[in-house]
Amino acid sequence: MTRIDFYILNSPSPEEALLFCCRLAEKAWRSGHRVLIHSDNSAATEQLDKLLWDSRPSAFVPHSTDTGDAITLCHPGSGNTPAEMGEHCDVLINTSAHLPEAFSRFRRMAEVVVQQDKALAASRERYRFYKQRGYPLHNHQIAF
Repeated sequence: MTRIDFYILNSPSPEEALLFCCRLAEKAWRSGHRVLIHSDNSAATEQLDKLLWDSRPSAFVPHSTDTGDAITLCHPGSGNTPAEMGEHCDVLINTSAHLPEAFSRFRRMAEVVVQQDKALAASRERYRFYKQRGYPLHNHQIAF
């Protein structure tokens, strides 16, 4: 069963959430995990792609943006939707306000939450969904 971690940032900034997402993805990738970052749209994916290149100039994290709504770390190629990636990625990072398709194919999923009313409401809704279905949930308070 998928372990779901909620990373609750003490910041209202969506940019902080994306920077945190990049650090989390890099950490998971360096630990040997195969990571998929799921976003709402191609514009969000472009922003994440840029941050992965620019956020830590001393680090190189190989990644691919083959589709408009996802980034894969160290697994470029076809089949990059959450449903298709479950076969060879084990960590899903959700930056979308929506429940990712086929999230249960992953061993772990990270939800990054910012302190904005709309984002908090959407996160609470997803949390209830996971809890009602018995997924193991873990909360992490992140201070900047």
